[in-house]
Formats: sequence, structure tokens, C-alpha cells
Amino acid sequence: MPRRHTPKRINAPDVSCEELAASLTALRRINIRLGSARALITNLKSWSHAWPTDGTPITLLDVASGSADIPVAARTWAAQRGFDLRITAIDAHEDTLALAREHVRTELGDGDTGITLQCADARNLMELFAAQSFDYVHASLFLHTLPDIEVLTALRIMERLARRGIIITDLWRSPVTALNARSFTLRAPEHIKVDMRSSVEASFTMRDVRDICHRLEVPWWNVRWKPFRGCFTLAGERSGAWKL
Repeated sequence: MPRRHTPKRINAPDVSCEELAASLTALRRINIRLGSARALITNLKSWSHAWPTDGTPITLLDVASGSADIPVAARTWAAQRGFDLRITAIDAHEDTLALAREHVRTELGDGDTGITLQCADARNLMELFAAQSFDYVHASLFLHTLPDIEVLTALRIMERLARRGIIITDLWRSPVTALNARSFTLRAPEHIKVDMRSSVEASFTMRDVRDICHRLEVPWWNVRWKPFRGCFTLAGERSGAWKL
């Protein structure tokens, strides 16, 4: 599944704090336009009918969390429905985590302890967490930042960490996605426009995603294409997950 290249990460070492903050703000807007939080919450909602009602925490690992805007949305949704969703949000960049902590405090207040932010490289998660450490594992707009050789490895790691289910959202390379990228970043600084174009060029075709699913051989994962948003979601819950 060769792709053109991997894009420059918004938290690369040579990115200034000002550029990083602007990029994370833009990424939050892009997540809204792509429906990234909605994709996570829609799947959690469909699975939540089987969740325990005795106050048992539901745990979720959010990989490459950025400013933790999606964990904030998921935590808020769960709290409104009486669920205690505990989220571990990881990112490999300390400056990004500092901005994420500020965003979480602003959105949820100092008294909410449901989101834990931790510095970690997604490629080394098995060194930090035991297999099936979390009920669910989520990642949004992360896979396309990896070299091709690391994509399957990252997905296998996330599958091993997920006791019950997984939700992955990423960009689908198409003319619509390229058009959306220009629209989403119309008034953004030039470096954000460059980052977004680079991300689209590094994203996945339908053939890429089908090849990934074939190689992984995980029968409980399903792909949902969102052509007008320019993205796809790879998600599923293990059969009988809450009988484990």
C-alpha cells in the first residue's frame, strides 16, 4: 500500500510553540468538520447498551491525542448519560501535552479527573501497558502520519490493548478530501495549509484500507466510508465483549 510520503508532524522538533498552538486550534476545527468526535461517540453509543450500570468505569485509550478535544467530547457525552468514561490520552510531545492540559481544564474544569494525559510514543505502548489494559482504543488522524511499514504494527498494538473494541478514523485520499482540505484551511496560516495538503497526499485510498483489513484478519472490524467528509472509520467491538 505505497503512499507518496509521510507528512511533517505538527509537533515536529522544529515547530515553534506559536505554530504548534495554531496547528492544534486548526486541528480541533478540522476534527469538527470531519466528525471525528462524532465517529467515536456514535460507536460508543451503539455499544453502551451493554455497559455496566453499577458505576464501573469504562476505560479508553486515545492515541496521539493532540489537544485532547476528542477525549473531552467523549467524556462529556458519557457523563451526560451517567457513564464514568475514564480516558488515557497519550501524545509523544510534551509541548502538545501542555496545551492539551490547558484545553482540558478550560473545557471540563479543574475538578474533573476523568482524562489522564501521558507522554508516550504510540509505537512503544506494549512496553507501558499490558495486553487488554483498556476497554476501548481510539485514534483519529494518526495512521496517515506513520510510514507504511509501521501502520500495521500500530494497529496490531492497538488491537492487543483493546479488551472490547477499537475506533480508528483517518483521511481517505480523494478529490473531495483535497477540496475539503482547501476549504477547511482557507483562512489558516500558510504552514497549516501546507500540513493539511501534505496529510491528504499521505492519506489512504480505498484499496489501501482494504489491504490493511485483509492483512490484519480481524473479523470484528468494519469500515465505514464517509465520502463527503473525506474520511473513513475502522471500528468494531468483539463479539460478547461484555461477557469477558
